[in-house]
This record gives sequence, C-alpha cells and structure tokens, in this order.
Amino acid sequence: MIKEWATVVSWQNGVALVSCDVKASCNSCASRAGCGSRVLNKLGPQTSHTISVPSEQPLTVGQKVELGIAEGSLLGSAMLVYLSPLVGLFVVAGIFQMLFGTDLAAMSGGALGGVGGFMLARGFSHKLAQKEAWQPIILSVGLPPDMLRVETLSSEAR
Repeated sequence: MIKEWATVVSWQNGVALVSCDVKASCNSCASRAGCGSRVLNKLGPQTSHTISVPSEQPLTVGQKVELGIAEGSLLGSAMLVYLSPLVGLFVVAGIFQMLFGTDLAAMSGGALGGVGGFMLARGFSHKLAQKEAWQPIILSVGLPPDMLRVETLSSEAR
C-alpha cells in the first residue's frame, strides 16, 4: 500500500475533497548544487492535487487524513501510461518500415503509433478508474485542527 497524507478541503454527503501537495525528492539529496533534476523541479509549477475520496466519517476543513492506494493499481497505471505509447511507437514504426521501406515512413509510423498508444491508454484509463481497487481510500484520520492546542511557557515563567 502506497500512503500519503492529505488535507481535507471539504466534506459533503460522505465524500471528502482532499488536497495532496506535490513533493520533490530533491530537497533531501546531498548533491543539490550540481543536480539537473533540482533545476527542472524549480522551473515547473509546485501545485497540489485535489481528489475526492469516500468517507463515512464526517471530516472538518483542515483535518489531515492518510490516503492509501494499492501498489498493483499504481504500477498498472504507470505501465499503461508509459508503455502503451512506447510499444505503439516501435510496432507501427516497424510495420511502416517493412511496408514502405523508407526512413520517412518509419518515422511517420512511429509518430502515429505513439499517438495511437497514448489514445489507447487514455481510453483504458477511464475504464480502469471506475474499478474500486484503483481508487484511493482513507486509512487513518488525524485530529481536527481545533482540537489540538499547544501552549508554550514564556521564558519568564521558568
């Protein structure tokens, strides 16, 4: 099970809208100065993803919840998204190369196969998203933000 903490944005009728922050793994690496991935992460937008998750327990805005998703569904979706365009590219490029015998035909076939593989992945992803095993679930719920109060003693009271 892959786990991630999220913040509740809203809760209505048994469905919680939660926000997950995008985390870059580049902040903990020792080679920060010479890393190209760190530079690319700075260029891209640092956004958060908002998803809806079923929750029978009433939740309050700002409350933390731990989400989980099965490894198999995550790996399956990654394979679908990355491998289907790649396989389409190589297969259709090979077929066009055999049929027409030119590099231009192979390049055109590769482009068509890549786009076709992407469209295939897009079509399957909507069907797979309907399966319950591919949906994130709430594993644990943190305290509401107004229930926890921390008091610190001033330096004069010590």
